[in-house]
Amino acid sequence: MVKLISAEVIAARIFEIRGKKVMIDRDLAVLYGVETRVLNQAVRRNIERFPEDFMFSLTRQEIMNLSQFVISSKIKHAPNVFAFTQEGVAMLSGVLNSIRAVKVNIQIMRAFVKLRNIISSNKYLAMKLKELENKIQGHDLDISDIFEAIWQLMGMPDSRKTIKGFAQK
Repeated sequence: MVKLISAEVIAARIFEIRGKKVMIDRDLAVLYGVETRVLNQAVRRNIERFPEDFMFSLTRQEIMNLSQFVISSKIKHAPNVFAFTQEGVAMLSGVLNSIRAVKVNIQIMRAFVKLRNIISSNKYLAMKLKELENKIQGHDLDISDIFEAIWQLMGMPDSRKTIKGFAQK
């Protein structure tokens, strides 16, 4: 039986690279209970199932940037690292052909959806907060300070800046 993996654990392994939410081969291999080389061999044998919008190889610079966030120090020296979009992760269950792969994929898909919902709700909340802030702007300095604190707690840029940059993440 496959031990359930929490959505939070999976979400912590989802990165934004090239403007896309992706998971890297090493993290996926751990979740599927296989070696990274085994996962990558299965992908290479079925490469026609993985177009560029499903999977792409990271550049040396992307690997170095990612190594700051990934626990394994080995990634820094890896010759090749694959990044899989949500569609690519879905395709993996077909090439790995195991019950564990299917069950883990279901959990990963749920984590991607949960992450998308969280991002959407934060965008909506940010938009509503910005509208409210604009309505009361200049009326009270204390209220402005409260808004700044809320923006910081949300991990949002300074309220004087546009929220457009946040929407792109």
